[in-house]
Amino acid sequence: MKTLAASNDMGARNDIADHMLNIRTSVIEGHLAFQTRRIRAARANECGLQILTLPQLAARLAGGFTAPLATEALELAVQRALAQGGLLELDAVRHLPGMNRAVSRTLRKVWDADIDLQSKARSGHARLADLALIEERIRRSLPNATLTPHDLRSVALGRIHHAKRVIGPLTIEGLSWIAPIWRSLIEALSKEIPVEWHAPAHAETDWFAGPVVRPEQTRAEREASAVSCADPHHEVVESLRWARHLIVSGAAKPYEIAIASAGTTPWDDHFCALAADAGLRLHFTHGIPALSTRDGQRCAALADVLLHGVNQQRVRRLVPLCGGQHDLLDALPQQWMASIPRGATLARMEDWRRAISAMVLKDPSLGGAQAILPLVELLTKGISAAREAGHNFLRGRAMQLWESALRTAPPEAIELSLQNARFESENDAADSIVWCSARDLAAAPRTHVRLLGLTNRNWPRHSGNDSILPDHVLPADELDIDPVAKADRRHFRVILEAASGEIVLSRSRRSAQGSRVGRSPLLQDRPESSLSRARIPEHAWNEADRLMARPEDAAKIDRIASADRCWRNWHLGSLTRNDGQFDADHPIILRAIERVQSPTSLQRLLRDPLGFVWRYGLGWMAPQDREQPLTMAPAEFGKLVHELLRRAVDLLEPQPGYARASDGEIEDALKEAVQVVRESWPLEGHVPPTLLWNNTLDFAASLALVGLLRKEITETGTRSWTEVPFGQSEDFAIERELPWDPRIPVTVPGTPVKLRGTIDRLDLRMDHSAARVTDYKTSEAPRNASRIVINGGAELQRALYGLACRQLLQEETQIVARLLYLRGEPLALRLHDLNAAIEQIAAFINVAVAMLRRGAAVPGRQSFDKSNELRLALPASPGYERRKLIAYNKASESIARFWSAP
Repeated sequence: MKTLAASNDMGARNDIADHMLNIRTSVIEGHLAFQTRRIRAARANECGLQILTLPQLAARLAGGFTAPLATEALELAVQRALAQGGLLELDAVRHLPGMNRAVSRTLRKVWDADIDLQSKARSGHARLADLALIEERIRRSLPNATLTPHDLRSVALGRIHHAKRVIGPLTIEGLSWIAPIWRSLIEALSKEIPVEWHAPAHAETDWFAGPVVRPEQTRAEREASAVSCADPHHEVVESLRWARHLIVSGAAKPYEIAIASAGTTPWDDHFCALAADAGLRLHFTHGIPALSTRDGQRCAALADVLLHGVNQQRVRRLVPLCGGQHDLLDALPQQWMASIPRGATLARMEDWRRAISAMVLKDPSLGGAQAILPLVELLTKGISAAREAGHNFLRGRAMQLWESALRTAPPEAIELSLQNARFESENDAADSIVWCSARDLAAAPRTHVRLLGLTNRNWPRHSGNDSILPDHVLPADELDIDPVAKADRRHFRVILEAASGEIVLSRSRRSAQGSRVGRSPLLQDRPESSLSRARIPEHAWNEADRLMARPEDAAKIDRIASADRCWRNWHLGSLTRNDGQFDADHPIILRAIERVQSPTSLQRLLRDPLGFVWRYGLGWMAPQDREQPLTMAPAEFGKLVHELLRRAVDLLEPQPGYARASDGEIEDALKEAVQVVRESWPLEGHVPPTLLWNNTLDFAASLALVGLLRKEITETGTRSWTEVPFGQSEDFAIERELPWDPRIPVTVPGTPVKLRGTIDRLDLRMDHSAARVTDYKTSEAPRNASRIVINGGAELQRALYGLACRQLLQEETQIVARLLYLRGEPLALRLHDLNAAIEQIAAFINVAVAMLRRGAAVPGRQSFDKSNELRLALPASPGYERRKLIAYNKASESIARFWSAP
């Protein structure tokens, strides 16, 4: 039994030995070549085949756990080496953004050229000595199993006698050029095992003594067609049309199609955005931009907060993005941020504490939101806390991206690092169209090829001095042994010769920035077809492209037909439905008129009827600035002054009473109001940064003090109120003593308009025999201010405030209405005839309402004013205003006379 068992065991060992003797190796270059060769081996059932790059070949021969130096490991090692300092020339620039990448790139060139830095450093040049020191530090910092290319080759040469059993017959597939550092290894291997190079026709094989197999010539270069497109975006569109046409027509499978360029950056974003809409599987050999993924946006949001400071908008973006990673953020109450006022800036940690506390006080179920405070406090530390913040907010792939970005450059330049970062493509090259660099495609050619960017700038690219070892330190022909321009030309020829299907050579007539660009010298005298951006394609790449090619189908879609009518109506001199014309008594218009109007909405109705329809009929709102402002808008500044006035007077009433208060008491009340507003306003709306906010508040307080000191009250039985509401809804909460019930309706006599609003200041005698309303203005008084009555509808408040007092005070009260300009030289302007002003406003309202009910809304005096926030919705071209001027003047004839009223 033992003899039989021993015999079986020996047979198994012989089978393993036979298998080991049948091992063979294929050497490729690049990620695309690796994927392509692997799928080809799987389909052909090639057992015993090793697919390796040249560094991996050396590591395989070196044995054990030896591994070549990866790019990320090299950049990390360079970062550590530079951090140690002690360099002669590079010490002053070692912390600059991009330094890690620049040194890594230079070291790769040095190693590829097989240059011994240690011997070069003895020449006495400080730059070479610095680089030699960095190389030595890298060697010492690397794990024992990770070797630099020089060391890896040396170890592999020392174990070259194992090549027969470890490597087997060797085939170099598709490489058009081999760096000098690996040539000695290839030559040594050729003495131990069969080495065959399957090289393209233009490969540099003069140094290789072994057999070289050239492909058969399958086509001539003249069969390639050349086209020019408008810009890089148009090139991408035409590429997708071409690829879809090949697939749909049955001429090619997706894995037989490649789109390439010498450098991929100008087209990457366009391919990333358009490929999904095209419904085509597109493989990015060089990886997809990291910022196009959710993980990339998580890192971008975190970098935005750390670099530019904490505010509510940035935190609102960061928290939802980083949720769903099974961390502390997932434990926060749902919709907790909905309870924080959206307008609040929240630029300080103290603001966040008070905002969260107020939110919890209002809704105790949101108490778990307190857990966000330590994280916000961490964010307030800025970019110096980048690593700690990454561990608290990021997980998985996002964390790997964040750490890689911090290794590539200093934290202050992390945004630039993230822009250049990439993730592996989600589609496999084995069943997808490939978008890649010419270098990758030359190593793994495909049947059908479209080459982009064949301009005098992009292909071939221009070689420049190395940033670390410029020409005066080390000659370029010694360092850069395969210049980029030379490599681009070689890859171009290799790709064309290997493609046996359709070849299209494409270029842009203009760059992405709009500048003109010329033809590449590689195009030579090839005839070129100029493709128009608006041309009708032979095959559409998506649904929108199909509709552009078939106007009759597009016209059946309501939105497209509406856009077409709008464009045609834009050129007509008459008014159309796109110029504010609609059906008479339209329900939307009737609802907008029937709503309770404020002085602001009434002013827009009279001075900008079209804007009134947009704002109060259709509900259009101007976009709000998401960033922290440096200044306050005039309207917001006016609200700030009114808030100070209200709080100061409320502090003085009823005791000692604003009318009886001394100047010192008024100033003390204003100081207390300023302190409250200083703390509360940042929790409610946008305010400038702290220093500017304090200056703005001080200036507002100075204007408020001017208004408060101009009491002009002689009767001791007079009481003052500020911010007095009137015409409010039934559910309005009355929180303080008021001179009337603010829920009583107020109407403009003889019109369908109801009013609501807030009177800036009301001085009322105790017996209601007289009342004075004041409308504060924070601007300087205009010229001829004494002539102003309604100012063409721009000054309605004091007359409307007087009207409200007349209707809400039951007694026969003498009403005085005035404007009080606070800036510059204070000026009080009394309205001499309140009754006449009210009658004029009523007639103005009736004309505007009648015009809207007829189905016409025209731009008014306010429409094209720079202060009009809805001006963005008007056509930008001044030609539109000129073209429609006569028609608009005719339509607004009845209302225009009021716009000139004093």
